[in-house]
Amino acid sequence: MGKEFIELFEDWADSYDESVTGHDLEYKAVFEHYDLILSIVANRSFGHVIEFGPGTGNLTEKLLNKGLQVTAFEPSRSMRKKAIEKLGDRAQIKEGDFQSFETEEDIQTIVSTYAFHHLTDEEKAEAIDAYGKLLQPGGKIVFADTMYESVEAYKRAIEKAKKQNFNNLAEDLEREYYTTIPVLKKMMEDNNFSVHFEQVNDFVWIMEGIKR
Repeated sequence: MGKEFIELFEDWADSYDESVTGHDLEYKAVFEHYDLILSIVANRSFGHVIEFGPGTGNLTEKLLNKGLQVTAFEPSRSMRKKAIEKLGDRAQIKEGDFQSFETEEDIQTIVSTYAFHHLTDEEKAEAIDAYGKLLQPGGKIVFADTMYESVEAYKRAIEKAKKQNFNNLAEDLEREYYTTIPVLKKMMEDNNFSVHFEQVNDFVWIMEGIKR
């Protein structure tokens, strides 16, 4: 995951759960249907799951409650601490990120929520290439993240945030590496995944890919 955002994660750890539950008006639309988004990702997961960017462990908890084996990789020390406090000895949360992780296990599902946009498009392509080599046919990638149908739609989202005086949101949209569905679709198909996308709120889409 983009190392340039580590300080942001560290600063956000204490207030993250408050933000995702809709208490921050500026980000309320980003986290609309948050629990549903996590449930969709968890319900489409199976087997041994790798989770990237677990943050404070909200998706991790849902995966564990389904009886799944989860290995989570989180680059932020503060986020890891919050997740471990929440989940106790149920948690297997290691230092790592989308591109820096080690596993010798047989993996069936790779999941992430609200995190893949911290990679550039080049880094996203490299990561998906690695996951394509890790997963066997039938294995899954299930990511929920902010993405856009086109570059024009992305630009409109930035302008809308500015008009609403959501300056922090606008700054985030301009600073981080949000991409488009056609770009992600090509990355997935180039690595032998069947993939489909579905929108859950004005910002977040579910990307579900199955290894052919």
